[in-house]
Amino acid sequence: MHTVNIGQILANRAFLTPELEAYKGQNYLFNYKEANIRANSFSKYLISKGLKKGDCIAVLGKNNEHIITSLFGAAKIGIVTVMLNWRLQPNELKYILHDSNFKLLVYDEEFSDVAQALGDESKNLLIIKYSQNQDNQFEQVINANLTAENMCIGGNDDPAVIMYTSGTTGNPKGATLSHNNLFWASIGIAYTIHLNFKYRFLSVAPIFHIGGLAPIMTNVHSGITTIFMPNFDPSKVWEIIASEKINWMMSVPQMLQFMLLYKDIDRLDLKSLKFIVCGGSPVPKEIITSYFSKNIKVYHVYGISEYTGAVTFWMNDMGLDNYSAGKPVLHGTVKIIKPETGEILPPGEIGEICCFGPQVFSGYWNNEEATREVKKNDYYRTGDLGKIDEHGFVYVVDRLKDMIISGGENIYPAEIEAVIKKFQGISEVAVVGKNDSKWGEIPVAVVVKSQNSNITEDDIINFCKSNLAKYKCVKEVHFVDSIPKNAVGKELKKELRKMVNKQ
Repeated sequence: MHTVNIGQILANRAFLTPELEAYKGQNYLFNYKEANIRANSFSKYLISKGLKKGDCIAVLGKNNEHIITSLFGAAKIGIVTVMLNWRLQPNELKYILHDSNFKLLVYDEEFSDVAQALGDESKNLLIIKYSQNQDNQFEQVINANLTAENMCIGGNDDPAVIMYTSGTTGNPKGATLSHNNLFWASIGIAYTIHLNFKYRFLSVAPIFHIGGLAPIMTNVHSGITTIFMPNFDPSKVWEIIASEKINWMMSVPQMLQFMLLYKDIDRLDLKSLKFIVCGGSPVPKEIITSYFSKNIKVYHVYGISEYTGAVTFWMNDMGLDNYSAGKPVLHGTVKIIKPETGEILPPGEIGEICCFGPQVFSGYWNNEEATREVKKNDYYRTGDLGKIDEHGFVYVVDRLKDMIISGGENIYPAEIEAVIKKFQGISEVAVVGKNDSKWGEIPVAVVVKSQNSNITEDDIINFCKSNLAKYKCVKEVHFVDSIPKNAVGKELKKELRKMVNKQ
């Protein structure tokens, strides 16, 4: 039986199209033959240091070739790569160090202080620095270990990547993705959004998120060139799209909003750009239409780390009348279940979104209890509330744990937040439930005012009454300077619930 190893996929791509550009970035360009040689060199180095199948390494860096070379080199010999979020604090990374027990760290020079802190925590940790200067330890490792192709070790359901999900309710959990997960996810993306051989991809969404990493796997599989951009800069994004003839890219809504502010879009030659994929959080319809007015297509992706990335895609050809999270990726299935019983619900009814298919993750690293809570009979319970209409379009409504039950009615904070955001003078809003002796819970808004805004609690409550059913209207408004968020920008609604219930 054939063994799937993502490192072997890189080797196969190098054999098929050795001269095709693989990775391009600041001061470097590698074709697929060179990319595969570099991965082999890193494999040889890991072996020389005594690392073996099942061990973990970690990477701490911005979007660049050395991060991907490390991952493929490790995968070739059955070693697991932990993708570290460089926005985390040292103490948060120390938790991941202890949980995954990674033996080696590849890091960018700008994170030297963090690397040193991790090195102090674990005296046996091997540390390799990547820099643009002559003391580039990573390049020294590659050049000192040039080697021929070796037989890959392991694959299929063996772990390949661990992505620690943000902890909004506790410590982060390591979503473990197998070689098979990454293989099937790459097929799902490529054939759902119709990627072509020799396309050029701009990697600017952080690759420590699955939304940034999964496309690069797809690119290697499909014979696509990846252009790395370590730091997001709206004007430079447009200029790189034009100069590098970019065909597609991954983004989040905030990025696209900032990019719209660039005044010289219309003067650039953007004919190469086929579409931009956007996800990570709900994508406002206004973003879709704003880009479409500039003849740029934006595809909305609903993705989850535990599903190895994309669950569904909405594409422009599906029509704005059907604007939603779209339809499941190829080889993927989505069903809606009743959370309390697991009963599959009919079209139109709101329940918990569940994902089926070979993209479902292996489980949480060293956490069987958490795995059992979400992985049932080979499907993944997302914790998201949603529905599927009669045409198969998936609609994400809210997080299950954020739903408010007031007087027996289900209230979805995201719906209320979308209404309040339309009121002028509001910078941010989050809606949570507050305990109430009569109704069980009541909806309460936590609001950050825009600069020089004079809006009042009554203004917001009255606006809700004009736009929502009475039971959905917020009963209180709390004005704050900022809404607490975790390291990846997710609102900490647990903290907000504590705050409103104390007052």
